[in-house]
Amino acid sequence: MSERSWSWSDSMEEAVQKSGGATELMRDLGVAPFTDLPDQFTHWIEEQRSWAESVAFADQSFHMTDLRIEGPDALEFYKRFAVNSFEGFDQRGKAKQMVVANPNGYFIGDAILFSLGDDEYLSVGAKNAHNWLLYQAETGDWDVETEFQRRPVAMDGDPNNYRYQVQGPDAIDTMREAVDGDLPDINFFNFEEVEIAGHEVNLLRHGMAGEAGFEFWGPWEDHEEVRSAILEAGDDYGIRRLGSESYQTANAILGWLPLVVPAIFDDEMEDYREWLDVGKGLLSIGGSFDSEDITDYYVTPVEVGYDHIINFDHDFVGKEALQEEIDDPERKKVTLEWDAEDLEDAFGSLFTDGDSAQYMDLPHPRSAACPYDEVHVDGEHVGVSTDKSYVYNVREFLSLALLDTEYAEPGTEVTVVWGDPNADCPAVERHEQVEISATVAPAPYGQDKR
Repeated sequence: MSERSWSWSDSMEEAVQKSGGATELMRDLGVAPFTDLPDQFTHWIEEQRSWAESVAFADQSFHMTDLRIEGPDALEFYKRFAVNSFEGFDQRGKAKQMVVANPNGYFIGDAILFSLGDDEYLSVGAKNAHNWLLYQAETGDWDVETEFQRRPVAMDGDPNNYRYQVQGPDAIDTMREAVDGDLPDINFFNFEEVEIAGHEVNLLRHGMAGEAGFEFWGPWEDHEEVRSAILEAGDDYGIRRLGSESYQTANAILGWLPLVVPAIFDDEMEDYREWLDVGKGLLSIGGSFDSEDITDYYVTPVEVGYDHIINFDHDFVGKEALQEEIDDPERKKVTLEWDAEDLEDAFGSLFTDGDSAQYMDLPHPRSAACPYDEVHVDGEHVGVSTDKSYVYNVREFLSLALLDTEYAEPGTEVTVVWGDPNADCPAVERHEQVEISATVAPAPYGQDKR
């Protein structure tokens, strides 16, 4: 592995300059710890089956950041930097998938935003969107106060809140058993206060992997009693706790991209990169797609499937560029079904003489936080494949991909190049690249029952 030229005390801009470019900085760093949870509690196949056949319990307390913003300008602040509409969002109990873009309309990040009432908002998600919003709040003329918590797995001490989720055909019945009193009838992406084991809990109507469910949170000091109450309530339904591996595979069904390279390396964003500590903003790039131009890794909110939440009823950062793109995007998000025989050949290479294909660590193989694999048709580049997982419930190895629109129709045959271009990454063994056929399918994959 090559020697690092930058230090953790550098700003993102300093680290980019010392590395010779953003791609050079982010390539071959490996994968940082995702959560404090084990990879699996029982077996990842049985854990996957639980969200489709019974009920699954997920602990999200350790892998996301929290950002609280409150003050007289809070709602206007979000209107300025998020692509969403905020009509009627000033009342408590509302939630939405918040998306932020850079001035050129490229995707920086997303998070779930909760309206807590009285000019107070809480967003939960990956760090990319929160870093950008913190910068704007601290450097702009906004009458707001902020409170930010990094990923608990990346710091000492406990999180501020526990955050749990139940999903699956028996999720609603499980929550009926767990809640003190009656389970309220909550509309999708709305939340209400309930009591579980005598503790106040914020209950969000939500779901993952296309199945019905709830997400809920409260003070960390209540986490053990609330968790025990949920597991006891779900015992008759065969509830299973999800380890970190099975939890991440739900994205392949839901069609949600968990991490992509944030579009923060444009020339006009240098001030932001000088403000941002490299340790708070750095992500790793891996996969067979290899470009020296970091903008080749950018995506837009439209092409990743957020076109339905973009609303031009207000002036926000990136609006003009998204107005030009929204009716005619160059790429579209799809699901790829990887060919079983080609996958068998890749695994089989471990048992033959000569070079072997890169090992796929099921169910969620990755060598970086942001995986990008080359996709081509007849040797021509047509897009990139990103997050990938084997999902036992459908007996398919699936990945989410961004393809040129002319190749995005379901049933189209494409080829994925599997294998990082070099072995300079500590998470990658020596191997040869191989080609794996794949078939385009819709994203989300299958019926959405949420």
